Amino acid sequence: MRKNAWRLLPLLTLAFVFNYIDRTSVGFAALTMNQDLGLTATQFGWGAGILFAGYCLFEMPSNLAMYKVGARRWLTRIMVTWGLAAAGTAFVQGPTSFYVLRFLLGVAEAGFFPGVTFLLAAWFPAQYRVRVLAFFMLGVPISSIVAGPMSVWLLQLDGLMGMHGWQWMFLVQGLPAVLIGLVLLAKLRDHPRDADWLTHDEREELLRMLDEEPRHQPKKALWAALKDGRVLLLAAIQFGFVLGSYGIGIWLPQILKQHGLSLSHIGYLSTIPYIAAVIGMMVWARIVDKSGKQVMHLLLACLLGAVGLAASTVSSGLAAELFGISVAVLAVSSARAIFWTIPTRFLTGVAAAGGLAFINSIGTMGGFFGPYLVGAIKDYTGSFSAGIWAMSALLVMSAALTASLWRLVPKE
Repeated sequence: MRKNAWRLLPLLTLAFVFNYIDRTSVGFAALTMNQDLGLTATQFGWGAGILFAGYCLFEMPSNLAMYKVGARRWLTRIMVTWGLAAAGTAFVQGPTSFYVLRFLLGVAEAGFFPGVTFLLAAWFPAQYRVRVLAFFMLGVPISSIVAGPMSVWLLQLDGLMGMHGWQWMFLVQGLPAVLIGLVLLAKLRDHPRDADWLTHDEREELLRMLDEEPRHQPKKALWAALKDGRVLLLAAIQFGFVLGSYGIGIWLPQILKQHGLSLSHIGYLSTIPYIAAVIGMMVWARIVDKSGKQVMHLLLACLLGAVGLAASTVSSGLAAELFGISVAVLAVSSARAIFWTIPTRFLTGVAAAGGLAFINSIGTMGGFFGPYLVGAIKDYTGSFSAGIWAMSALLVMSAALTASLWRLVPKE
């Protein structure tokens, strides 16, 4: 397991860092881009969120193609095309071209996360998966820790070679994904039997562990998986906490800007919630793996996220607002890692490839509605508070739906 982890996780986590940077750093670009392009809060929220429309529409076709082609080659294709689309956002001219490039970025990225989840489930038995997924998902908070200071520094290149700072930001943060994709092609393997870094005995032992892994009413056929009530329920649960995650991530720089902070202060303060998440989610993942109670901990994470969001609006002070947001980010980041161990308990083969993509495609629509919802409510009310309360309510909904999983996923 240690050999597999060192071979797979650092590279996949680095890929996820740039995946998330290319999705969410648009929030930093908005600090100057919105004025340059004449975008309203609603238009920006729509453009930031429309990525997820393209992502969700092409999620299942992408993951089914991965099942046919192999994860190694398909993940490479995803990274190369998304890197080019992310860099191309530097050349948008107004709302329409902004919408088109963000939509294309979503199409290019489609299938990356469920593809990696499918790949890791083929390499690690169930008792390791929360920790493995938590390590991979460190890409989310690490990307936000890196993106803040990096984006602010790139924004200050305004005027260099006749380009805006936000244009440099998209170029510099987008193109590395192309290079990482080519490294994936060389380093990844699709199946444990192809692992040249393991001895023959290690490969055989790993395959035995995976074959003997207990599964609850396993589904192998795609259509049977899509009709499974657990799959539909998981998609709805993910919708709530993904909405909260992206609602915070996209708008955090502008929430901080309300306090009259400089660009550099916004960049550094925006890292605080994600530093808390890096520490908290790894500790929480170890606790979940030892207890085996994924459903209970997913429920607790959703509730804690709702409480953190609500608490961030109680006081107008910067410290109290950052504390509440930090609690919410820690909880939602932990929920992601816990959540993705549940569907692989009852999905296998093509059902896992299609089922995971279906869950992610429906759930990830929260990434569209979160930024748009906050932006539209901000334009209507003049404040971020009402939008944050709406996200908190949807996290409570996810917690309530999670409670019903106890009847559908036995032996918790």
